[in-house]
Amino acid sequence: MGDHFIGVDVGTGSARAGVFDARGVLIASAKRPIRIWHEDGGIVEQSSNDIWQAVVQSVREAVQSAGIDADTVKGLGFDATCSLVVLDAAGRPLPVGPSGDPDRNIIVWMDHRSLAQTRRINGTGHPVLRYVGGVMSPEMETPKILWLKENKPETYKAAAHFFDLADFLSWRATGAHERSVCTVTCKWTYLAHEQRWDPDYFRTVGLGDLVDNDFARIGSRVVDIATPLANGLTVTAAADLGLKAGTPVGASLIDAHSGGVGTLGGRGQNDERLDPTTQIALIMGTSACAMTLTRQAAFVDGVWGPYDSAMVPRYWLLEGGQSAYGAALDHLVTLHPAAAEAETAAKAKGQSLLGYLEQQAVDMAGSLEKAAFLARDLHVVPEFLGNRAPHADPSATGVIDGLKLETNLASLVRLHVAGLCGLSYGTRQIVEAQRAKGVALDTVVVSGGAAQSPLLCRILADAAGLDVAFPETREPVLLGGAIVGAVAAGAYDSIGTASQAMCRIRATIRPQRGAVAAFHDAKFKAFALLQKADRDIRTLMTSASADAAA
Repeated sequence: MGDHFIGVDVGTGSARAGVFDARGVLIASAKRPIRIWHEDGGIVEQSSNDIWQAVVQSVREAVQSAGIDADTVKGLGFDATCSLVVLDAAGRPLPVGPSGDPDRNIIVWMDHRSLAQTRRINGTGHPVLRYVGGVMSPEMETPKILWLKENKPETYKAAAHFFDLADFLSWRATGAHERSVCTVTCKWTYLAHEQRWDPDYFRTVGLGDLVDNDFARIGSRVVDIATPLANGLTVTAAADLGLKAGTPVGASLIDAHSGGVGTLGGRGQNDERLDPTTQIALIMGTSACAMTLTRQAAFVDGVWGPYDSAMVPRYWLLEGGQSAYGAALDHLVTLHPAAAEAETAAKAKGQSLLGYLEQQAVDMAGSLEKAAFLARDLHVVPEFLGNRAPHADPSATGVIDGLKLETNLASLVRLHVAGLCGLSYGTRQIVEAQRAKGVALDTVVVSGGAAQSPLLCRILADAAGLDVAFPETREPVLLGGAIVGAVAAGAYDSIGTASQAMCRIRATIRPQRGAVAAFHDAKFKAFALLQKADRDIRTLMTSASADAAA
């Protein structure tokens, strides 16, 4: 039957597991939803107990669906969103918000309660910020921890463990307290190129007590990605998952970074080796992450990093991203008066709402290649959750220009296409910011739910002027976890070697030139103008509010 490896991915809304063979072929997968709580003030929370149960159910179903013996599973790798998990000394969950519910012990990555703390941290101008694109984001962990210290001091005092969610999963599976270089470098200010935390940073921002006991509460020992942890699965975790005790578990990845491992550095359509430094991995889900590898450190304002060996050993990582991607598109179309009508029509055809709107757009335009022209007079900046890169502006807001008194389905279709264009221009900004610093990119390798949209991928290629490549596997994020498991098990000696064996590109689309390129150039300029208008208006109103308060 051969050896098998499991990748486990915990996203914002679900936990998934995939069983792969040693060639990277997906045998079976399974998925379970996870609860999420939203409250005023930018509060978004989850439960680590809920998530572990969703992981357990997903792994069990995937193994059963694959029809394999659990003994053939030789390695396991976890990835997850960069959310903050808080536990006491006994490993019990602690409440992190106003509800006081200890089961709600995760501050989700998208939680923006710590905006004030983030601004104060950035105001220090501390040297470590140079390695996060110049400014800290509220999506990172130290602003969240500082918020807890200032607003939930009883939780902060009782907390013995602050885990990134991916490291929590590894701990729950193996009992290991090691942190992955991926998580702590990208979201916690660990200086991987110097293999150390900077105690001065924590003392400067008001978290000096985290330095105590060799940073025990956030990670005294940091290990490379895919490092085998402890003695593998504990007896308890193995019983939960239906796997063999001692099964190797590799040090984990953030979810987008797992997608990067599962897409970059593999082989092309003709089995040629691909240079990962010319590719950008775009993982498109609720948010989008744009992952670029360089051989030398490149500093790009507003783009997180450079991070040493934080996704693939011996490469520096630049991490751009769009805070709202699929979530922005979902929100955008529901604003339109015809959304309910379109939802009903989509259900009648057995389609999703976005899938239905996409088909309508192609029909209206006459072809996939011409559909973008439907949005000629309608422009969308879909930054409903701020701008992650390259402006690093968490207070940025969505902007729509060109609305009329139209309520019909055709106008909704045009709004949908305008939203796809806006998302693509956001990616183009990230690419152009990196190119300006000498990072040569020619291909975007797409993955995630939005990568299933032919129209989005067509517009992305044309709008960004890049080839758009599609991985052979339909689950590259899960494949990244399986690669971690395979390296931890010793099936491959490195992530690079495993990627060459397990990652392949199945198809590529090329950008259109001529009139199409000129059209997108014009709309891209309009996109930038609207972004600037949003910034200028917020500055005006902040000044007016300050004058009124005085």
